[in-house]
Amino acid sequence: MNTARTKRIGRRGFLRGASMLAAGALVSNCRSMTGVSRGPGGRTRLATFVCDVTVPLGTPIYSSYKPLETVEHPLLAKGVVIEEGDDRYVLCAVDWCELRNSTYDAFRQAVAQSADTSVSHVAVQTVHQHTAPMGDADARPFIDSVNPPPAYPSNEVFEAAAATLGEAVRGAMGNFVPVDAIGTSQAKVEQVASNRRVPVGEGKVGFRGSSCRDEKVRAMPEGLIDPMLQTITFVRDGHPVTRLHYYATHPQSFYGDPRASYDFVGMARERLEQEEGAFQVYFTGCAGNVAAGKYNDGTPEARQGLYERIYAAMKASCAAPVLAPVSGITWTTAAFPLSVREDPGYTEADSRAQMADVKKPDSVRTGGAMSLAYRVRSARPIEVSALHMGNVHIAHLPGEPMVEYQLFAKEQRATEFVAVSGYGDCAPGYICTASAYDEGGYEPTASLLRPDSEGAFREAIRQLLA
Repeated sequence: MNTARTKRIGRRGFLRGASMLAAGALVSNCRSMTGVSRGPGGRTRLATFVCDVTVPLGTPIYSSYKPLETVEHPLLAKGVVIEEGDDRYVLCAVDWCELRNSTYDAFRQAVAQSADTSVSHVAVQTVHQHTAPMGDADARPFIDSVNPPPAYPSNEVFEAAAATLGEAVRGAMGNFVPVDAIGTSQAKVEQVASNRRVPVGEGKVGFRGSSCRDEKVRAMPEGLIDPMLQTITFVRDGHPVTRLHYYATHPQSFYGDPRASYDFVGMARERLEQEEGAFQVYFTGCAGNVAAGKYNDGTPEARQGLYERIYAAMKASCAAPVLAPVSGITWTTAAFPLSVREDPGYTEADSRAQMADVKKPDSVRTGGAMSLAYRVRSARPIEVSALHMGNVHIAHLPGEPMVEYQLFAKEQRATEFVAVSGYGDCAPGYICTASAYDEGGYEPTASLLRPDSEGAFREAIRQLLA
């Protein structure tokens, strides 16, 4: 099977057959805005939603910012609404590269309003494909201040996608079904992930990206990764209703052309949904320094192998979930305070010069604009959150965190089941360890945070999982 095929029926939704009946129980201790008990007898109920958030043809798309010409796969927003009594919560994964600042807020607000719940009880994460939009409406005033401006999607494109997502969630509110068990499982993923930071001697590191044509670099060890793909399954009467998958790797094979694609992780996700009939959602974990470069030379044949191997891991993880009653559902939040870099190359003047330099690629110039937008919002911390269902915990983190933070999160509940998703509000860019700044490599160059942010980030994770 070369691709996972999806039948498109319009921008507002998709035909999903039996899976449209699937519904999920993600519950927090939030109160209904109506104050009326919604789940009969306090039972856990779940609703699922999916919609097409592909931007219009001609829209400048990441990473090349060339006008979108081809939709290889529709970009989907998929998620679950979990309800228990008066409490309701939402988990959503979007096939976009990133959502930042007010655009991230707009997506959460659209979901919260449609689900009749608090914004604090909505977690929206991007899957982070690089054949997908980068959304930051706050960068637009800076982009428009230079002539000629770099190519970037209009804010109307972001607003339309958020509205489409809100409509999909609203439409799901009449399709709740009860769930009576939750299953946990995992499987090792073979030959997909590898650490991007490869040692080059004297305490320094080089870079092995999502694709790598240098055979000597590909031959280097995998390095630090989390090899396990984890699955959380919501069950009704012994049958899977919805599965949530979590794995830490940059999810792209080849990119930089004017093409929209949900890439190999989306291909595996949609194939499994078609085969099982159960609704499938995929979340990318802390993959800031993890990608497929060791096993990917950037060819379509290499992508086919990545797709087949991650699909095999998903299927293996689904084979034998350990079931427990759905009970003890709570929701926790913590604040991650943001810092601002002032070292050479990261000052406000540096960002303005980068944005205005017409000799630089559009991706670099828009990066300068997003850096300026980040400066404006940095006084406001990022809210992080976690869902707890008995001995099952899901942490929702911002930015592009290094895999060390995912492993740290799991250590907080070492005897329990902890899944982690990154790529919430991506305003700060990479969230690196402090030592990474001394080691060099790519990731620290793409972070807007100071090295001392590591302590604050670890503390926020501790609070979520305490």
